[in-house]
Amino acid sequence: MPQPTLQRSADLPSTHTALICVALPGLAISTEEGQLAGRGLEGFYRAGRRLLSRCQVSVGGREPLAVQARMAGADQARFVGTVRTASAAGPDPDVVVERIRHADGTERITLRSAALRPLRLPVEVALGTDLADLSAIASGNAGPELPATVHDSGLRWTCTAGSATVTAAPPPADALASAGLLRWEFELPPGATVTVELRVRPGGAGPLRAVGRAATNPLAHARAAGDDPRVATLMRTSIEDLQALLLRDPAHPTDTYLAAGAPWRCGMAPAEALAAARMTLPLGTRLAVGTLRTLARTQLTGAGPQTGMIPGPRRDAGTHMPPGCTGTEATLLFPVLLAEARRWGLPEQEAEELLPTAEWCLTWLRTTVRGSTYLCDPQPGGPIRCETQAHAHRAALLGADLLEAYGRPGGTELRQWARELRAAFQGGFWIEDRRGGRPAAARAPDGRLLPHLGAAAAHLLDTGLLGAGELAPGLLDRAQTDQLARLLGGPALDSGWGLRGLGTKEAGYNPFGHRTGAVRVQETALAVAGLAAAGHEQEASGLLRGVLAAAERFGHRLPEMYAGEQRSEGSAPVPHPAACRPAAMAAASGVLLLTALAGIRPDSPARTITLRPVQSVPLGEIGFTGLRIAGAPFSVRVSRLGLAMVEEAAERLQLGV
Repeated sequence: MPQPTLQRSADLPSTHTALICVALPGLAISTEEGQLAGRGLEGFYRAGRRLLSRCQVSVGGREPLAVQARMAGADQARFVGTVRTASAAGPDPDVVVERIRHADGTERITLRSAALRPLRLPVEVALGTDLADLSAIASGNAGPELPATVHDSGLRWTCTAGSATVTAAPPPADALASAGLLRWEFELPPGATVTVELRVRPGGAGPLRAVGRAATNPLAHARAAGDDPRVATLMRTSIEDLQALLLRDPAHPTDTYLAAGAPWRCGMAPAEALAAARMTLPLGTRLAVGTLRTLARTQLTGAGPQTGMIPGPRRDAGTHMPPGCTGTEATLLFPVLLAEARRWGLPEQEAEELLPTAEWCLTWLRTTVRGSTYLCDPQPGGPIRCETQAHAHRAALLGADLLEAYGRPGGTELRQWARELRAAFQGGFWIEDRRGGRPAAARAPDGRLLPHLGAAAAHLLDTGLLGAGELAPGLLDRAQTDQLARLLGGPALDSGWGLRGLGTKEAGYNPFGHRTGAVRVQETALAVAGLAAAGHEQEASGLLRGVLAAAERFGHRLPEMYAGEQRSEGSAPVPHPAACRPAAMAAASGVLLLTALAGIRPDSPARTITLRPVQSVPLGEIGFTGLRIAGAPFSVRVSRLGLAMVEEAAERLQLGV
């Protein structure tokens, strides 16, 4: 797979104040100063290698004073600085320097004169690079800057790992390799502008062709609008971030999938890629099919207990449990995504092509749990995690539905095991107490129930979509579901900005712990959708408003996680210093949070669509245009009365009851 995915380390450079432009495999990482000084993560990257670490502009021998920095899209940032030349009278600057920095490796530097008379402006750009790999930078082993040579209309650097060039238009009047300097001298009449464009490229490579900018972009350009103006911005930004994180399978370039997040996880994370593709099914099924095809080629074959698994790395589970296997989660997600993508309109031929991989995933599940009620993780001998049982139960039910749709065997056995698991879970995984009880987080290998309460319990509400607009049954009974709703909406878990990974009253709670107290948006999004579907609209609405408020403070580019500090009047969500931003799961969660309000439940094979909107309309009227169901545009509006109205749909779709 292209692009590296780094293991989290205690010494990762901080990212929370960085402006990260993304158009994979390209990145541009900057501070709010705008100058690239070669510190920390600063620089232009391609496929995990830093091509340029230093890019410092001076005008008339002075460094521009930074006055503004902002993201102008997922793939570009805009920096504004000012310069007061020697001819300026008083304190007012007379030159504005604007820098537009793109993830594709281009930077446009524009000087605009506000002086009353012509200016002669010497401009210098100091450049340098170490050509370091991102993993070396993360561990503090980037190495020194490399010597430059003059190349074409710019400079070139070379090492054993490769080379990089920077070219300039217009060409500089002078290029000094020893100092890494490009120089110009411009004559600017009053009110005039002049622009220099720098192009950063790896040796021998042409312009970057980002997947998200291609005509074959798998995500629909959907829009949201309504009484709350934030919904439009969140939907647009989430889709832009998803597009920026798209990658191609190099051996099969028609297949695209999502990288986990920038800057640390710019490669395939199987479980997260599948989960994000599932959350974005309202934007079409092309991302789902590309992700499924890519991962189908990684499925383990041969003989042995892992046959049929989609491999994935271990993942930290916090202080209470050992690391879990993301391969288990990915294997259980594969048939679920295929089954639901078919409901959303995946063509039957493509679904049938992927069916054998789904069958092997389900065969692995049947084989692994044969003679056992629960599925442990990791195999063998690991704890029996609450969320793993939810994933397995959903995979069994949706997998059985998928197998029977194509006349394949195995569905009856899966349904029978799901019934046994449901009965055992309701009695053996629920901890009674005076406050109404709670689901256990896990059952230890020695049989002890681990009682700590965290956001992972939200997975119990994510039961999956069957036919005719029906949701699959969950592991909890009605009373237990009602109690879980109260817990998810209570102050121990709800920070006011979203669900904490671990409740505040639990041992080991840390508001910055990414499994022990930080808010990870995907769990809140699953809770909002699940609570709304279960009729707990008050709790769903409270969580939704909290994440929407957090999104606004983050410029609607939701990070992978942020601190679980309690929201109070006038406060703001506290960023996590090592979080990816953008992140696939967070961006996909933005789509799910909003579309869940319309309660869209398609059944393309049956040519029906059912709508179950949130009738309390927590954000007022909301409408969606440009969604994609059954291969055609779909638009829906939910009125202030909680009534859903389809405004555009495929001709063959009929509204279900």
